[in-house]
Amino acid sequence: MRLNVVPAIDVRGGRCVRLLHGDPSRETRYEGDPVQRALGFVAAGAARLHVVDLDGAFGTGENLAALAAICRAVDVPVQTGGGMRGEDDVRARLAAGASFVVLGTLLVERPEAARQLAASYGGRAIAGVDARGTAVAIRGWQSDAALERDAFVRTLAGWGFERIVFTEIARDGAGTGYDVAALAHVAALAPLRVTASGGAKTLADLRALAEGTPANVDSAIVGRALYEGTLDLAEAIATFSTGSAST
Repeated sequence: MRLNVVPAIDVRGGRCVRLLHGDPSRETRYEGDPVQRALGFVAAGAARLHVVDLDGAFGTGENLAALAAICRAVDVPVQTGGGMRGEDDVRARLAAGASFVVLGTLLVERPEAARQLAASYGGRAIAGVDARGTAVAIRGWQSDAALERDAFVRTLAGWGFERIVFTEIARDGAGTGYDVAALAHVAALAPLRVTASGGAKTLADLRALAEGTPANVDSAIVGRALYEGTLDLAEAIATFSTGSAST
């Protein structure tokens, strides 16, 4: 069982927060600024960090300064998503020090631009697939697109994306485990590497993911469980370590 465990830092108003099911009205704030959290995660052995700009996702601002501060402070790759609507936004995140960008709404609203970004940035551009069942959500999960999940995943592979971050929104922040069945299904649709997101609470959730999905599900994002202490990051990394992060 090999799985790259990736800690999440969701930033809103410059603070670390977690949302339940992506609902901006159901926010929990946590102590410690984003840089302190990032340093703690790396000290525990994290080989990659996942930073989400929630203000960017909701269209209410941006946290580029927080992203840059995190990237300056750590010596591991940082992937970031939330609010990138065009190449200028992608360039700004990379200039801030991010190694990878996770595209979401752009994939749906500007498909030609998305294809060009996949071609231009290769493995540094990751596709975010956020779903409620078979429906694809956009705009910080506040709207559903007129797209079917499985067809969308196959389309992204055809555009040249190498990796997707897949989130089942009903599981996100709920601590009820990953939607292993959905992840196994999505992973079998196309030759993509898959990062699972949404739902981890305990080591058993990571084990269920590793045992219940094909090998191309090689990474798992963990968030609330780390902040609330139901999952020990160092133990999880030691249990499922893949060594250095891949693209």
